[in-house]
Amino acid sequence: MNTSVGNTARLLGAGLRALLVLTLVCGVLYPLAVMGIGQGLFNHQANGSEITSNGKVVGSELIGQRYDLPLKKGEETPAPDLKWFQPRPSNGLGTNTVNTQYRLILSGATNRAGDNEELIQWVKDAKAAVIKDNSVDGYKVNPADVPPDAVTSSGSGLDPAISPQYADIQVHRVAKLNNLDVPQVRKLVNDHTDDRILGFIGEPRVNVLELNIALKAALEKG
Repeated sequence: MNTSVGNTARLLGAGLRALLVLTLVCGVLYPLAVMGIGQGLFNHQANGSEITSNGKVVGSELIGQRYDLPLKKGEETPAPDLKWFQPRPSNGLGTNTVNTQYRLILSGATNRAGDNEELIQWVKDAKAAVIKDNSVDGYKVNPADVPPDAVTSSGSGLDPAISPQYADIQVHRVAKLNNLDVPQVRKLVNDHTDDRILGFIGEPRVNVLELNIALKAALEKG
């Protein structure tokens, strides 16, 4: 009996030591090491890939933002503020229905098939809006030039970037509404166009938030 109790005590002691060691290694040392490596080698990414303007954090380069006018009485969705470059549509975004204490936007896709009638109508409406909003005096959008990202939302609904083609379509409108020269605005787009990662991964893209920050700076300079 004493031997059995002694064996049980030794097993419990060994288990406790293993628990303490694993807790120290996996729960303290490993997280500290990962955090240290992240902060030391990838500080920008580890802290949310923040974008600053005038010394203040205004967003993340990984999360898209809307540029809309204040919601008017009777409107369900606000109209876009056309003085700014516009992001992709965000039809996939949902609203929080569980925790109603906070007004949260949920990331998500539409989950509709390519032949879904509602999705087809969304695309048609979005294309018509792109053509109408961006056709100004001296420039008319060719329907054939409207790229897919101008009329479809991304899988997350929070894509921070648009294609250079969609940005280029918006140049004349942004220039006109902000009393800027078209070449000046087009240069902003070119300066904020990122090429494929490593030259072959993905597609060229324009971060909308960074582009609009540059546009704001150009307006402030006069």
